[in-house]
Amino acid sequence: MASSSYSNSPCAACKFLRRKCMPDCIFAPYFPPEEPHKFANVHKIFGASNVSKLLNEVQPHQREDAVNSLAYEAEARIKDPVYGCVGAISVLQKQVLRLQKELDATNADLIRYSACNEIPNTTTHHGGRRMSDDGGGGGSSLAHSHGFYYPSNWNNDPCGNSNGYPRGDI
Repeated sequence: MASSSYSNSPCAACKFLRRKCMPDCIFAPYFPPEEPHKFANVHKIFGASNVSKLLNEVQPHQREDAVNSLAYEAEARIKDPVYGCVGAISVLQKQVLRLQKELDATNADLIRYSACNEIPNTTTHHGGRRMSDDGGGGGSSLAHSHGFYYPSNWNNDPCGNSNGYPRGDI
């Protein structure tokens, strides 16, 4: 971008505002010339004057965090003008709730199937292929797919018995 002999290139804010970047520029440490879009977004949403006032009111050790927050909110507001980052948070919270429900349901299924001893003892492996207890390559009536057992719940029996009788009463 700039030659190595000219190291006083204006910060992104001063370049955007078309003004001379002074050595004590409040924007220079937080809006480097390599990131012009960062200041452009912040300026579009909050305005340069408001950002300058905010940075002057914030403690120096907190300014970087404040600028990062402003930049994040500005980018979110540009993507979603109504909700901004709150919309993104809401979407993520809904996703967490949905995944938690899915995890709870899966854990309940695991408990139910293990309590009913529904998972067969099919640990014999031959050449990477799962073999059933009868020694055949899949002659069992249990459904296998990629080495996983998928019980049938045709009659909504919690133990997965397809004949409707308790285990051993066939």
